[in-house]
Amino acid sequence: MELIDTHCHLESYLKQGELDAVLARARTAEVTQVVTVGTGPDDWDVYCGLAAKYPGIVRYSAGLHPCHVAADWEKALAGVESYWAAGSRPRPVALGECGLDRFHLPKDPVEAETVIGWQKRAFEVQLRVAKQLGCPLIIHSRGAFRETVDLIDASGVDWTKVVFHCFVEGPAEVAELVKRGAWASFTGILTYKTAQNVRESAAAQGLARLMVETDAPWLTPMPHRGKPNEPGFVRHTAEFAAKEVFRVPLAELAAVTTANARRFFGM
Repeated sequence: MELIDTHCHLESYLKQGELDAVLARARTAEVTQVVTVGTGPDDWDVYCGLAAKYPGIVRYSAGLHPCHVAADWEKALAGVESYWAAGSRPRPVALGECGLDRFHLPKDPVEAETVIGWQKRAFEVQLRVAKQLGCPLIIHSRGAFRETVDLIDASGVDWTKVVFHCFVEGPAEVAELVKRGAWASFTGILTYKTAQNVRESAAAQGLARLMVETDAPWLTPMPHRGKPNEPGFVRHTAEFAAKEVFRVPLAELAAVTTANARRFFGM
């Protein structure tokens, strides 16, 4: 059996000198590959380096997270396409994470509108790049589902290459993605007692389209909630989904989610 953590952030473990131990614990949990997701130019080189250091285990993406978008967003995005250029360094498996986030906007309404305007323009640029490259696209959408969908619709991006990570919307929203051919992936939130709508969304999308992730070091699943998350803990989310959502053996869910991740990211 094997599992893939399709969305995590490894930089904090690297800085703390814990990355080798974290990856070893992931292997013990039968998590054989992880996708470490870029949020801005400060981590793109770091993650490219990790993909080179841990071939076949660590893959990475490059993109500008909406919460990292500022007035200089054009400068921040200037070099993102270069990571797909032919050369000796590993290429990203996706562009992102990118999108819109209204949850973390400034409280001042004028400032908020300025920031969401920057986010939209930065997102539009990344959508154009993704369309040009024909690469998978990792979407961050918080408090902005309709706006995010509308911008993707307008971009002409191939929806089958789009995943909304850390999906927390309801079944109606996941149906919007399914009818377009897109994907939703699910974190440890799936295991939280208060997250019935998330479980309903996972069920509505169906096992055949399921992908699982940690978003580590955040969103730790039960039974470790309250502690730092790590890629090996994606097994807990998979075990819960198999038993409580889809009522299938863990090995079956692992096989489906692993095949989906490999197909989606081209791994």
